[in-house]
Amino acid sequence: MPDEAAAARITENLAAIRGRVTEACRRAGRDPAGVTLIAVTKYVDAATARLVHAAGCVDLAESRPQSLWAKAESLADLVPPPRWHLVGHLQRNKIRRTLGSAPLIHSLDSLRLLESLAAEAAAMGCGCRALVEVNLAGDPARTGATEAQAAAIVTAAAGLPQVRLVGLMGMASVPDGDPGAARREFARLREARDRFAATLPGGSSLRDLSMGMSGDYPEAILEGATLIRVGSAVFAGVGG
Repeated sequence: MPDEAAAARITENLAAIRGRVTEACRRAGRDPAGVTLIAVTKYVDAATARLVHAAGCVDLAESRPQSLWAKAESLADLVPPPRWHLVGHLQRNKIRRTLGSAPLIHSLDSLRLLESLAAEAAAMGCGCRALVEVNLAGDPARTGATEAQAAAIVTAAAGLPQVRLVGLMGMASVPDGDPGAARREFARLREARDRFAATLPGGSSLRDLSMGMSGDYPEAILEGATLIRVGSAVFAGVGG
């Protein structure tokens, strides 16, 4: 697809998504400004990701650290600079280079990773922002901490100034399944966030809830999502 046609389709798709965000916020009695749309660019090349930025979406996400590094380098000339998000698993040997791209890490899922993030951030003289990923499905084959493990991570992070926890991340067990089931799982994540936040010092914040993808972001917004991770709906109709 020529760049002009792809750009037009992406702009149209983003407008439709924002319209659904606005409607979900209206139903929830929320301000749409409180929901950040993150375009997940893992299945498109850097040139297509550039079109998303040109259409006004500056929050971009990758699931693999190597892809984030490459796209961040390719799009380093953009103004305003993209705000990068890592939404997939982070291995400890990839922390240093990932922190150099300054993403918000959505996938903090263990005490071991927390300690490694804090150590690398201290060595680099920088901070690190992260969300704790919670395995809502309770499926050991999936990434993410159990709720009990997430509580321990939140408690430990309170004593590590290099890592600033800003919230929780979760994915519905069946992202394209029953909207009612997805909404119940998102409600559980919100309730867990509220419980964890109540245990923290007054200056700490777990404001963000990263939940909702192309098939269920309206339900996530109804349960308090502040960050929605949308991929296929952004790029629908864009192809070779």
